[in-house]
Amino acid sequence: MMTDSSLPGDSSPRPETASNRQWGLVFNDLSRLLLLGVALLVMLTFEDYGITNDEEVQNVYGIKLLAFYASFFKDMSAFNYLDLFRYGGFFDLLAALLNQISPFGEYETRHLLGGLIGVVGLAGAWRLGRHLGGQRVGFLALVFLLLTPAYYGHSFNNPKDGPFAAAMVWTLYYLCRVIATLPSPPLRLVIKLGLTLGVALGIRVAAVLVGPYLAAGVVLYLFASWRENRDAGAALRRFGVLLRRIWPAAVAAYLLMGVFWPWGVMSPLNPFEALRDFSKLPINIDTLVAGIWVKATQVPRDYLPDYLLVNMPEFVLFGLVSSGAAAVIWAIGRIRHRDMFPGATTVAEMRRIQILVLSLAAFFPIVFFIFYKPTAYNGIRHFLFVVPPLAVISALGMDRVWSGITRFNDRLGRLFATALTLLLVTQGWVMAQLHPDEYVYYNVLTGGVKGAQGAYELDYWGNSLVEATKDLAEYIAMENGDKPITRVYKVAVCGHRLSAAYFFPEYMEFTKNLEDADFLVAFTQANCHRHFEGRQIISVERFGVALSVVKDRRYLKNKTK
Repeated sequence: MMTDSSLPGDSSPRPETASNRQWGLVFNDLSRLLLLGVALLVMLTFEDYGITNDEEVQNVYGIKLLAFYASFFKDMSAFNYLDLFRYGGFFDLLAALLNQISPFGEYETRHLLGGLIGVVGLAGAWRLGRHLGGQRVGFLALVFLLLTPAYYGHSFNNPKDGPFAAAMVWTLYYLCRVIATLPSPPLRLVIKLGLTLGVALGIRVAAVLVGPYLAAGVVLYLFASWRENRDAGAALRRFGVLLRRIWPAAVAAYLLMGVFWPWGVMSPLNPFEALRDFSKLPINIDTLVAGIWVKATQVPRDYLPDYLLVNMPEFVLFGLVSSGAAAVIWAIGRIRHRDMFPGATTVAEMRRIQILVLSLAAFFPIVFFIFYKPTAYNGIRHFLFVVPPLAVISALGMDRVWSGITRFNDRLGRLFATALTLLLVTQGWVMAQLHPDEYVYYNVLTGGVKGAQGAYELDYWGNSLVEATKDLAEYIAMENGDKPITRVYKVAVCGHRLSAAYFFPEYMEFTKNLEDADFLVAFTQANCHRHFEGRQIISVERFGVALSVVKDRRYLKNKTK
């Protein structure tokens, strides 16, 4: 097995043996095959996903952005449409363009695009893991992120957080590669960093965090450079070289951001205004955490850590704990030798600097949340961008445990690999059972989806309403038997109207007036389904928990006649 590990506890990368190279090729091939298989899976299943609450307005925003360019910058309606001008329009503009030629429905096209961008994010996690820890770490990072339901489920119909997470993992990948080649990174790497950062900024302004991450890496590098020869002048000269080499990334990022987020470059202060507004959104909806309903502006400090703890798969948590333990052992060793900071610019030290920067990208937003308490709701979806770096760090930790066990006893190493494989296969089965509602997943710390019921938010975006609607259409068709359906059934919706009405056949019609409704389609979020009368005839369930229901109200209408 390949045992190269670059976690902080190692003194240097281990030599590459013929066996390591062989297994490296195997893990590379497995990763490529898995990415191809997931892309095919996306193309086979994208039509299963429903329309979430935000998709309608995001779709309109993309159309308005397209109109801005099609009118040669005369149609400015995109910049006074709700508050969406504060978001970049990368995904929505691209979706609007694709919908001009797509053979699929408007929202089906968006879901296909989102799913494929999710695959691109998986490829980014693979490349990042492979760069930092070798081929096996890359493969594990890919599998861990794929089997994290929050990431996979959101990829299809979350037009902001899913694409942003994918863009950020690629930005982190090129950031690490740039750091690895300091002080003179190749121009091609610098441009790639700028382009990926530009795409990320073209989705959400939170991508400005990459600036401090890069600064942290540069400071650590310069400190290591100074400690190497105690020559401050040489360190300053390297800093000057670095500045001259890195500025094209900022230019490329700003220009590309301007393409997808025109409002962001209409005034130099607009990005900062958006950043300020998003940190304290005036959205005072109720959100559920640990069984308590709280206002989104008053969530407890442990809201995000709590949701991450119960949303991440068990093997990812184990890998994170392993990485944390390795980091503690490394820190203790450094402190004992009074050598806490990087003391040279060797390959091993530069790799540790990259891992520290990756750790900063994964954990700084969480720490920021704990101390600043920004507006939050709907679980971890607004912080989905920390999930890919967490998966990579977890893969590094798991690889270290695997390598340590194998060095101790090769048979135990094979047993560990078998147990891990079974655990991953089991997680795949769980996700298959949840499909297409993967994002309602909870791990064993809550007792799964069943244990999370009433304690944490489940189908907060109404993704399951599409299944309830299609089941109702089949119910009506079966009720009519072989006879043609000659009447129109009026259907009310508790949830976002479009989440159900978009999928109505011609014999179903949406109504706002509950008294006129023959049927009610309702999701169970905040007990929405319990607020209205009717005989329940359909229940969309996952692991025994109802996500959406359909109620027959025709007998109530007959009573009033």
